[in-house]
Amino acid sequence: MLIADRYEIDDLPLGRGGMGAVHKGRDLRLDRRVAVKLLRLPGSDDEVAQRFAREARIVAKLEHPGVPVLYDFGTYEQRLFQVMQFVDGVTVADLVGEFGPLPQAWAANIAAQTAAVLAAAHERGICHRDLKPTNLMLCPDGAVKVLDFGLALLRESDVAPFSRAGQILGTPSYMAPEQIQRGIAEPRSDLYALGCVLHEMLTGDQLFTGPTAYAVFDKHVKEPPPRLPGALDPVVQRLLAKDPGGRPATALEVFEDLQGFAQDPPALPGFVRDGSTAMYSSVQVRPGFGSPRDHRSPTGAAPRTPATVATPPSA
Repeated sequence: MLIADRYEIDDLPLGRGGMGAVHKGRDLRLDRRVAVKLLRLPGSDDEVAQRFAREARIVAKLEHPGVPVLYDFGTYEQRLFQVMQFVDGVTVADLVGEFGPLPQAWAANIAAQTAAVLAAAHERGICHRDLKPTNLMLCPDGAVKVLDFGLALLRESDVAPFSRAGQILGTPSYMAPEQIQRGIAEPRSDLYALGCVLHEMLTGDQLFTGPTAYAVFDKHVKEPPPRLPGALDPVVQRLLAKDPGGRPATALEVFEDLQGFAQDPPALPGFVRDGSTAMYSSVQVRPGFGSPRDHRSPTGAAPRTPATVATPPSA
């Protein structure tokens, strides 16, 4: 299949989600690998397409090493498409599926890197809205990429067209109670989803399961999360608070909470190259001056002591 006269994509998708499919492709003009996501729309809706284009420009400015670069976007046969940087690695879903419960240091490491990306996104007013293990990629150097900001591009003002088509914005197993009850996603909704992912990495099992999406929704709203052995349980419990006000105030706070647990992760043969523990070692925010910036140590590796999340004064 050829899209926009330059992107040649494989017919067989790499993966499917509730809103579309991701295909491996090649940019014929620049001769490079790309990932192309096709998003389904309920018929032709110019207004949604215009909003998508506007928000895509915002995401394209989200400069963070943990976010794949968005190269292009447009419409193809009444479907929206995104062209993104192709990322090598394994999804956290596949990692847990093959490895089982992850060592605490790796679970904290992956969650901390994810929190660093969320901090940058939230600073620009972007909520991911569909954070889950299949949207987190662990690269061979130990770095984490947060994938699929496609759902983030379609905000609350876009819910009606999708609701008419009977589609649910989000993935039931990782949706915060306020998303389920009121259809509203906020930065702390992403933190709840991160809590679900962290719980799954530590146990090897999804937090809540059920025979139907509505059974899962009911548990998210009413059932307290099970306690976990170990020192990470208080962090997980705060992330999974039913009331958004009971969760950490920001992703930066989560990043700080996890740093002390994320040091010196053991080897993950077959997933991460020996000796690779690359990690976003700190996040700095200049109030009123755009997104948080990631800063690595000179080698790109995580420091041996917990990093500091610094908030320098405005210039």
